[in-house]
Amino acid sequence: MIIKEAKLKLARYCAYQERSQKEARKKLYELGVYGDDTEEVIVELIADNFINEERFAKAYIGGKFRAKRWGRNKILFAIKQHDISDYCIRSGMKEIDEDDYRNTLEHLIESKNETLQEENLFIKRNKISKTLIAKGFESELVWQYLKENIQ
Repeated sequence: MIIKEAKLKLARYCAYQERSQKEARKKLYELGVYGDDTEEVIVELIADNFINEERFAKAYIGGKFRAKRWGRNKILFAIKQHDISDYCIRSGMKEIDEDDYRNTLEHLIESKNETLQEENLFIKRNKISKTLIAKGFESELVWQYLKENIQ
């Protein structure tokens, strides 16, 4: 494939939604572009601002929190799969407002509490905590809220 064609296809791919460099490289490999040609296209797309890792991190982290209601731990694990720099990750994590984070945690705990039929308080708290910790919320925060509010 000619490099110009690959650049156009990848530019459209990146314009549709924020992409990491890792996703862009993978797409180029699928298009049959390898080696120095891949790096040349990536550099050009970064220069043209089609690929911006900090912008990707902000969009990715904000989206996972707002749409999927993931906690910080799960988001951090998932974004590291994209080989994003620590600086960009820290910048993206600022997208999560602390009040929104706590309100989301409280809402999820209350929702889970309403669905459980368990009478034993210890078992009920344990089930709720497992669910929220699996969603990536910090265990200390989960347990603090459970002890204060689930009686």
